[in-house]
Amino acid sequence: MASAALTYRKSGVDIDLADKLVDHIQKKAPAIGGFAGLFPLDLDGCGPWDLVACTDGVGTKLKLAFALDKHDTIGIDLVAMSVNDLITCGAKPLIFLDYYATGKLALKRSKRIIAGIMEGCRQGRCVLLGGETAEMPGMYPEGEYDLAGFAVGIVKRSEAVDGSKIYPGDLILGLPSSGLHSNGYSLVRQVFKGKDLVKWGKALLTPTRIYVDDIQALQQAFRAEEKIILGLSHITGGGLVENVPRILPRGRKAVLRKDAWKRPPVFDEIQRRGNVSGHEMWRTFNMGIGMVIVIRPDSLDLAKRVLPEARLIGEVVAGRHELEIV
Repeated sequence: MASAALTYRKSGVDIDLADKLVDHIQKKAPAIGGFAGLFPLDLDGCGPWDLVACTDGVGTKLKLAFALDKHDTIGIDLVAMSVNDLITCGAKPLIFLDYYATGKLALKRSKRIIAGIMEGCRQGRCVLLGGETAEMPGMYPEGEYDLAGFAVGIVKRSEAVDGSKIYPGDLILGLPSSGLHSNGYSLVRQVFKGKDLVKWGKALLTPTRIYVDDIQALQQAFRAEEKIILGLSHITGGGLVENVPRILPRGRKAVLRKDAWKRPPVFDEIQRRGNVSGHEMWRTFNMGIGMVIVIRPDSLDLAKRVLPEARLIGEVVAGRHELEIV
């Protein structure tokens, strides 16, 4: 007898409800951005710049860190989730702040967490400027904690990336993910339990790839050749289905070819074990692509020289504002 199909909603995460909350918040606070928010900053003699800020956490990937008692890379995930959002605007990361809360402070474990945050800041080319360590007895079960991160960067307004110049015929590149990154773990924890969790633990806790060096290298090369990055999308909660359309103007549709890249085995394992539908997989996980880049066709050769790992995974066409996977 086949097991019941798992979905993200059945695992406790309702993406549709979260989208409704985001819509409500954006109506109340229209300055809120997409992946990150921009705040005008006019510097005398330097032209108009924007401060860029965002915040994120690690989600229930923390539960795996608790179960496997591995805490040295979860801080990399924390930084990655914010700085990867930050660079989708074309911004240069500057500073990072962390919030670390636990019921009982364990020094050895805490040092491992902070070491991961420091490594994440190194990879993200930003400075850990401060943070908050909150010890709150009775608030968290023994051995558990929560993390949140806040990143601030800067971008010259004339070089900000907002997707507004994307047109039919433009190309979609994908940079490989290192695995699941930090999304979909409420579903993952329904699939892998006990010995299976230990067996797959290394793959499941692989830290989120940080794309700061990749995008900055591409920006530098494009600037020298007077080319522009049209759009950048960090593939997080909602997967490719939700995140790629976020950067498209109305009347534009993204078409992705699912055979254009090789997916890490962990995704197929999740789908098989959890009897998860294809649509649910693509709407929950990054499926092996962690950052999407939209460029003009005449920029392809340069982009592939700068980023050899980049794969041409699709194109933009006229149509309904959505993602189609073929």
